[in-house]
Amino acid sequence: MENINRCAWVNEDKIYQDYHDKEWGVPLHDEVRLFEMLVLEGMQAGLSWLTVLKKREGFREAFDNFDIDKIIKYDDEKVKSLLENKDIIRNKLKIKAAIKNAKVYKMIQEKYGSFDNFIWSYVDYAPIVNHWATIKEVPINTPLSDKISKELKKLGFSFVGSTIIYSYMQSVGIVNDHTLDCYLSKVE
Repeated sequence: MENINRCAWVNEDKIYQDYHDKEWGVPLHDEVRLFEMLVLEGMQAGLSWLTVLKKREGFREAFDNFDIDKIIKYDDEKVKSLLENKDIIRNKLKIKAAIKNAKVYKMIQEKYGSFDNFIWSYVDYAPIVNHWATIKEVPINTPLSDKISKELKKLGFSFVGSTIIYSYMQSVGIVNDHTLDCYLSKVE
């Protein structure tokens, strides 16, 4: 493969490179994928993103392809089976949060027409494109991620701290933080 320059956080792992090249910073508007990324970002807390990406297919299978109508019906027996599933991150608090978050997500869809409308309204439906020279300049949170985090918590979401939300914003393309030396940098 040709030698291309990616953001400094990307290592030689193909999963990481594919995620960086095809998803990170790319605007996402699919309701199921938006929920998937919210769950995965919450699961990442305290772990590496690569760990989560390697378990992504396991999560999709275990969580019924992130079908919120199915997830909101998960009972204690389902939680127990998830805690025994070696293909996902087996953290009871995170699993219960994913179920709770599905219920709140559904409520937002009903109130705003879609979660997409709700979350993208924070940036007037246009991504924020930053022009960072190095990865050291990229923040771990911002006043906007603070605001979204606070409002999501008020609505009833869990595992949506400001740092998780900023990562979420990057993962669904609300923010494009490709550094200037990256071949995906959008310099206007």
